[in-house]
Amino acid sequence: MMRREAHEKGTKWLGGLWAWGLHPRDRGGVEGQELQVEVFGHILANPIGTSAGIDKHAAIPSPLFHLGPSIVEIGGCTPYPQNGNAKPRVFRLPSQNALINRYGLNSEGADHVAMRLRQRVREFAYAMGFGIDEDAEQRVLDGEAGVPGGSLMPGRLLAVQIAKNSWTPDDDIEAVKADYVYCVDAVARYSDIIVVNVSSPNTPGLRGLQRVEPLTNILTGVVGAAKKATKESKPVIMVKVSPDEDSEEQVQGTCDAVWESGVDGVIVGNTTKGRPEPLGALPSREAAVLSEQGGYSGPQLFEKTVELTRRYRMLLDEGMVAKPEPAPTASKSSPPTSSPDPTKASSWATPAEDLSSRKEVTTTGDKKNLKPDGLLVEADSKSQPLIRLPELKNPLSSGDSGSSDPPAPSASHHVDQIPHVSSHQGLGKGSPKRKVIFATGGITNGKQALEVLEAGASVAQVYTALVYGGVGTIARIKDEMRDEMKAARQEGHS
Repeated sequence: MMRREAHEKGTKWLGGLWAWGLHPRDRGGVEGQELQVEVFGHILANPIGTSAGIDKHAAIPSPLFHLGPSIVEIGGCTPYPQNGNAKPRVFRLPSQNALINRYGLNSEGADHVAMRLRQRVREFAYAMGFGIDEDAEQRVLDGEAGVPGGSLMPGRLLAVQIAKNSWTPDDDIEAVKADYVYCVDAVARYSDIIVVNVSSPNTPGLRGLQRVEPLTNILTGVVGAAKKATKESKPVIMVKVSPDEDSEEQVQGTCDAVWESGVDGVIVGNTTKGRPEPLGALPSREAAVLSEQGGYSGPQLFEKTVELTRRYRMLLDEGMVAKPEPAPTASKSSPPTSSPDPTKASSWATPAEDLSSRKEVTTTGDKKNLKPDGLLVEADSKSQPLIRLPELKNPLSSGDSGSSDPPAPSASHHVDQIPHVSSHQGLGKGSPKRKVIFATGGITNGKQALEVLEAGASVAQVYTALVYGGVGTIARIKDEMRDEMKAARQEGHS
């Protein structure tokens, strides 16, 4: 098989196996509390995600979720279809476990991606007994099934990455913003997270949009469009930044734009235009590949990812004091200023929130929304206190037994990413929400995943490691994280 065809063939293979119920899946069994994290007010089963580029056109989000991540990022999608760069446009360096790609954001267009996601929601609604029409779709998106409207799975979130078309002039910021807003209008209903890509190295001029003025303008437009999404829980917004735009001015400018625009978080890392030093001897054939244009991804990016994560964490946290968010206004898309409605599952959080009370609120809401015909599973069990969707009625279930919504994590857990603001005196109830960081770039094992979490990220995303490691990669990383944590506890007790 030619290299340029491998990605497409792999996607079709996963999709075909899914259609027959024979897809690969994480066989690790029920996930316990040890890897749970809180992200955007949701308790996720683990802190591992997949990066955009694996599923560019929303063809296989469900099969990817069943490989074990809590975050699946699809895309990037552009407003109108575009072919991307000419082939060949992806090159492997097996000795480095690395890739060079210059896809150029090939996309079937935001409307096509939205159509696929809409079909996924409607099939889910039908299997849940809601019907298959527009009203049934709306009920699922408004939370009546007790799961996020994007992932359609408990303890998981779906991110959709968006970008501008290659022919949109870089210096016409209003036109660029209109591209991003068009994508939001198309996919926001079916997304839990929208990722604004301003960091692809293969679209000329795109990384120039990371300057603070244009970035603030674009992100403000995206945030405003997302608030108009016609569903109860609006998608949160993240911006994906380049590892090459790493000067103090560039990093600070991005953080300023995030706070000024009201964006919810940052994805630190993308492919790099640079060419890192080889890991060991480089075969002559691969030495020639290094001269190919495109973005490099591989294990050598890890140290840079950790460094940038620490820097963004520090500067974003400083922004909590220097540039606090304005008080929320009363609107359907804003968090309530009084006690939350116990019949609604919350999709927002503040640093001072009590997790045990929120878990009770979420459970109460799920009990009310789910149908009484067997959809409540082991609700009284202390080991499984929340709701899960049973395999027979959930079309997106892997069929494995024992999967359940995770309970809330302990605030003292060392991979728990609940915002801690003790270093910011005076911050308490009503303070601005801490910005969330996802980290991607060179993460290949559980020890590295823990390291980026300790540097300040909430989620560690993988891409190239999955390409080389195969469908068991995420399960392996999670097992390695558990082993590392167990070893650390034993060492602490000795």
